[in-house]
Parts: sequence; C-alpha cells; structure tokens
Amino acid sequence: MVLRSVEEQIREAMERGEFDDLPGKGRPLDLDAYFQTPEHLRMAYSVLKSGDFVPEEVQLLKDIEALKAELNSSDDEERRRFLGRKLADMRMKFALLVEQNRRAR
Repeated sequence: MVLRSVEEQIREAMERGEFDDLPGKGRPLDLDAYFQTPEHLRMAYSVLKSGDFVPEEVQLLKDIEALKAELNSSDDEERRRFLGRKLADMRMKFALLVEQNRRAR
C-alpha cells in the first residue's frame, strides 16, 4: 500500500468540495483569544471550543433568551403562563449557579 502525502490528500479533498461548508470560510482567522489564553490551557480550550462546549451558565443564558423570545411572540395565554414559569425557574437556576461559583472562588 502506497501512502499518499498529506498535501495530496488535502488537495483531493478540496477538489471534492469537502471544505466548502466549514464555519468561517472566507474570513480571516481571529487568533487573539487563542494567544491571550495561558499557554498551558490553550489545548484544552481549543478542544472544548471545537466540540461546541459552552459552560452551563452560558447555555442557561442562551436558553433564557430563547424562552423570552418565545414568550414575547406567543398569543396563547396558557402557553405564556407556562413559559413565564419556566423562565422564572431558569433565572433562579442561573442565579444559584452564579452564586455557587462565586462562593467556590
């Protein structure tokens, strides 16, 4: 079995269009955050970011914003009450998580 060079494999993949739908295609790389991260944490942060991992607090804030948008667009009063309760629960969970993290420091 003959091993092909990495450059050849990349060129063939490009010709097949395998890189056409990559996020950020056509934009310059912003490496500021990477180089501002302490060197001993860079690899771990890169792996987490590549896996679309976000801290629980960040995900909760995203979920809260999505619920607020749904609540604002809903005309069904029962649905609005349900969303309002769910939103209050999520805000409480967020506040408790932030307080827990603050005390852990």
